[in-house]
Amino acid sequence: MPKSSLPSTYFDDVYRANDDPWAFETSPYELDKYATTLAALPQEQYANAFEIGCSIGVLSELLAQRCNRLLAVDASELPLDAARNRLAPYEHVTVRQLSIPAEFPDGQFDLILLSEVGYYLGLDDLKRARQQMLDHLTENGHLLLVHWTPFVPDYPLTGDRVHEEFLAIAGEGKPLRHLSGQRLEKYRLDLFQKQ
Repeated sequence: MPKSSLPSTYFDDVYRANDDPWAFETSPYELDKYATTLAALPQEQYANAFEIGCSIGVLSELLAQRCNRLLAVDASELPLDAARNRLAPYEHVTVRQLSIPAEFPDGQFDLILLSEVGYYLGLDDLKRARQQMLDHLTENGHLLLVHWTPFVPDYPLTGDRVHEEFLAIAGEGKPLRHLSGQRLEKYRLDLFQKQ
């Protein structure tokens, strides 16, 4: 298994081959996962949310209806034209090219969503990103992780390993509280709150 994070050029190549490489718009897996993701959010509305890995913005559009402000980012610029077009009606949504953890936005967020992205990072980068998320999460803010669990040879980490790294800093006397977790057939979801 590779140890370093996948470069943004990896995703550029994927998007050059296919505008919607993971069938975000049509896949029953994705549509079910979006519904489960939104249902897991304990608040009806968030003041300032941050979505890491927005791709073409399908989930972003659903999130936009639950947020007063939403920053949606992706490591590759290529899917962001589609995301910007999809999200154009939502003036409170900003779409940016940003590569976590090398770049991280200023500001505080009461919701951070890391969905289907963490396993692209090497372990050191994941730990760095985890700290950045903690630093930019408001007190009592929510951090939601959603990841595919089957093994993928190209990816530096598994979805389970990503979630284990966050569970390791959750509990009494630790920075996060684990609010809920679900394991479905091919993905898992864990919700945390900053304490």
